[in-house]
Amino acid sequence: MASLLDKAKDFVADKLAGVPKPEGSVTDVDLKDVNRDSVEYLAKVSVTNPYGHAIPICELNFTIHSAGREIGKGKIPDPGSLKAKDMTVLDVPIVVSYSILFNLARDVGADWDIDYLLEIGLSIDLPVLGDFTIPVTSKGEIKLPTFKDYF
Repeated sequence: MASLLDKAKDFVADKLAGVPKPEGSVTDVDLKDVNRDSVEYLAKVSVTNPYGHAIPICELNFTIHSAGREIGKGKIPDPGSLKAKDMTVLDVPIVVSYSILFNLARDVGADWDIDYLLEIGLSIDLPVLGDFTIPVTSKGEIKLPTFKDYF
């Protein structure tokens, strides 16, 4: 009986491997706000939904790293839904405190930016497939605020 159940699981897994799944990418990371304690960046995440119905996003988790260290992380519960057969753009606000940025001064260099690695996980609940996390990773550079950003 156990071998029959294993064969059934393998058959279903093989059939579901070819099923299209939503995919995402980070399209932009820009400076959003500067205040006394921190800098806020805004990441734009584009997610395509191949299905003919909207899919609710359960949760969005993100972590941003620079120079091998975590400089920010967060969670957005229930950020909305993925539009049916369309691309949905999600805004992900990322807050980084100045104390962390000052510790990264070695990476800043002459161009006044830091290299980053942004890791995002979009948790969705797909019918038949169950819980599914769409991993989105992006590398790039983000500009640090200058005095003109304060005024």
